[in-house]
Amino acid sequence: MRIAIVGASGRIGREVVDVLKNQGHDVVAITRSSGVDVYTGQGLERALTGVEVVVDAVNAATTDTEAVTEFFGTVAGNVQRAAASAGVRRIVLVSIIGIDAFTAGHYAGKLAHERAYLAGPVPVRILRAAQFHEFTEMMLDWTTRGDTAYVPEVRTQLVAARTVAEYLADLAVDESGAERLEIAGPEALNLAAATAKLASRRGAPARVTEVSDPATPDHRLQAEGALLPGPGAIRTGPTFDAWLDQHYPAAR
Repeated sequence: MRIAIVGASGRIGREVVDVLKNQGHDVVAITRSSGVDVYTGQGLERALTGVEVVVDAVNAATTDTEAVTEFFGTVAGNVQRAAASAGVRRIVLVSIIGIDAFTAGHYAGKLAHERAYLAGPVPVRILRAAQFHEFTEMMLDWTTRGDTAYVPEVRTQLVAARTVAEYLADLAVDESGAERLEIAGPEALNLAAATAKLASRRGAPARVTEVSDPATPDHRLQAEGALLPGPGAIRTGPTFDAWLDQHYPAAR
């Protein structure tokens, strides 16, 4: 099957590419470096020639609400139009668990992403995932100041990026796949506590402090568990501790 991956160089996109190639599929990696810009639409119709399924794993470079909402909405509209013109059979989108009530930032952008795709003519399957185990790495990169990382108060159920990629690949190739799925890890976690475990394995920063800013939109939703999976979600490993052991083995 010929399958195009939007955002093929990103954290999830590159994993999906690897999974599908290992299964023997013909994969079209859609990235700016390959001459395709899904935001402007440049090169998109040509890239989708002969493609049967599109997987959208693109990410945005901003969390500003207006900018990220416009970005994801534009991308979805461009991909829908080009996919319809090319005769693509379906689109598979990775999104985020629990975002329906969010009004700001990346989560609001992903909600706009979903809605823009669902408004188009090509059938869409959506896999809503919990935050990835790898999100803790991003937290350290984003929030460390000096010897302390300041991590927002979030309850989540971290899942491995590779596991999400495997389910995205299944939705891409399975003719009878579900229109909606949720996937999460096997255990609910406090994001700051999980990030502190990672920091300990890395040896830096020295401290991880949980913070809550009442001025931040939607901060209570994150703190009170809006990003946790619903009762019908798929819960699957590895656990966060197993992922840590694999990627950051403890010193002996």
